[in-house]
Amino acid sequence: MSESTFLLRGQDGKLRCAWCGTDPLYQKYHDEEWGRIVTDDQVLFEFLILESFQAGLSWLTILRKRENFRKAFKDFNAQQVARMGKEDLERLMQDSGIVRNRLKIEAAINNASRFLEIQSEFGSFGNYLDAICGKDRVLNEPVFRQDLPASSKLSDLLSRDMGKRGFKFRGSTICYAFLQAVGRVDDHICGCWVKTAK
Repeated sequence: MSESTFLLRGQDGKLRCAWCGTDPLYQKYHDEEWGRIVTDDQVLFEFLILESFQAGLSWLTILRKRENFRKAFKDFNAQQVARMGKEDLERLMQDSGIVRNRLKIEAAINNASRFLEIQSEFGSFGNYLDAICGKDRVLNEPVFRQDLPASSKLSDLLSRDMGKRGFKFRGSTICYAFLQAVGRVDDHICGCWVKTAK
C-alpha cells in the first residue's frame, strides 16, 4: 500500500491522516484538536454534544456547523443547557444552522443535567473520565485506516456507565469517537506529523 492510501501530504508538506482530506477546516481540527488531551470541562461537554449530533453524519458536517452549535447551546455551558425547556427545544428545531433532530436535541438537554450530576459527584467530568477510563492515555499505533476500531472495551465500559447514569445518545461508537476527540485515545496513523511530533 502506498502512504497516500492512509496518509495525505498537504500543501504545507506535512503528512496527515488521510481522513481529514484537503479541507482546511478538517485539517485544522486534525492538527490542533483531534487526539490532544482536553482537561477543560466545558470543552469536554462540547465534544459530548457534538459527537452525539454527529451520529449518522460526517464529522466535517458537524465542524462546519460548530459555531452555530455554540450559539444554539449557550457556548456549551452545561448549566444553561440543562435549564432549556420546551420553548428552547422548538426554537432549536427551527434553527437551520444546526442538525435539527428532535431526539438529539432532547438528548443534549438531558445530558447537560447528567453532566452536572457527574461534576457534583466527582468534582469534574475529567475526574469522572479518570475514574472510568484510567489516567493513562491509550496510545495506539495504527498503520492502516482499517486498524482504527469503531469501539473498544474502554468505550464499551464508558457507554455502559453513562447509560446507567441516564445519558442518551452515548453508544460505544459515540463514546469511542469522544475519547479520540478529547485525547483519551490517540489514533493518529503512524507517520502522521502529529504522531511524530509528540
